[in-house]
Amino acid sequence: MPTLLCSLALLLPRPASFAEDWPQWRGPNRDGLSKETGWLAAWPAEGPKKLWEGSVGIGYSSFAVSKGRLYTLGNIADKDNVFCFDAETGKLKWKHEYPCLAKDPNGYHGTRCTPTVDGEFVYTLSRHGDFFCLDSANGSVKWAKNFKREFGGEPPRWGFSGSPWIEKDWVVTETGSTNGASVAAFNKLTGEVVWKAGADPAGYASIVAFDLNGERCFLQFSKDHLVCRKMKNGAELWRKLWKTNYGVNAATPIVSGDEVFISSGYGYGCALLKVSAAGAEEVWRNTAMRNHVNSCVLLDGFLYGYDESELKCIEWKSGEVKWASKNYGKGALMYADGKLILYGQSGKLGLAEASPEAFKELCSFQALTGKDTWANPVLANGRIYVRSLEKMLALDVRK
Repeated sequence: MPTLLCSLALLLPRPASFAEDWPQWRGPNRDGLSKETGWLAAWPAEGPKKLWEGSVGIGYSSFAVSKGRLYTLGNIADKDNVFCFDAETGKLKWKHEYPCLAKDPNGYHGTRCTPTVDGEFVYTLSRHGDFFCLDSANGSVKWAKNFKREFGGEPPRWGFSGSPWIEKDWVVTETGSTNGASVAAFNKLTGEVVWKAGADPAGYASIVAFDLNGERCFLQFSKDHLVCRKMKNGAELWRKLWKTNYGVNAATPIVSGDEVFISSGYGYGCALLKVSAAGAEEVWRNTAMRNHVNSCVLLDGFLYGYDESELKCIEWKSGEVKWASKNYGKGALMYADGKLILYGQSGKLGLAEASPEAFKELCSFQALTGKDTWANPVLANGRIYVRSLEKMLALDVRK
């Protein structure tokens, strides 16, 4: 009878599952949303099975995962290291090392940006503007730029933090220049400058592209403004003043159709904008969501994110708070398969239902220890990756 039951069980339909890579900051569409399904969402008290852990130097960089490889950055003895690990085993496949001072004016030392993987190449940016195109398989340098030397670019106070954006044959990023080249597009294979534009000091957010009235555009969240530019040449369409304390505009804008959500910390607040080629109008503005270091995710008309050190859900169309929880402190999050993957600044990792009805935690455990653990968690191909300031951890959530 047991044999018969087992045989019958093999014939029963199983829940569909889907796995995907996470090749850049905030995932395939730079929105913090994963299409991955069928992963393990019920954890024991000690958490999912640990696959591997490793030292990755000092920094706040998150992870890119592509074709079985994981990429991240960290600083060791004032040298940046671009690491490439086997995503399953943690075996170091290669690293690229170059001099880069890790010191920060307020003690937030180390790397900032997350690598961007595009086919055979990976693009990385240091806190001081060292921009590399590396072979994704072996780490050899395809081409390199230095923003200060080539554009007169200056990093913002706490270092460059925006991750490179791939647009067809180009790679686009802020340079920190105030001499007509604050943002630039490069040929992604050769490094040749395609265009350069603007005079805005760099902010800390990453560029995000979108279609506006049939034209490809992108948003640059600079030190004091949200700037909308044409992708084809960087020409400015409009700008909105958003002048925060210390010039910290760090959260990547969220675009939905012709609406854009922006948010900043230090008590400044958030706004929903209705945008066109002519400009941006505020739909609403309040202080219900003050994203200090990481962006929200948008799901079914609701935003989930960290209002400073309080996790919240607010309604997209009105800005109304639906619920709030202080369970995680300041942190980061992503979404997959009906659940929020939450990572708190002290290393607590957990899951919660992605519902505007109430905060409902499903499970949690202490993944790593430390403070100011702000790097975004990543789910890719049935594994969750998290890091502290110096260590990273890979967890197996495959069923």
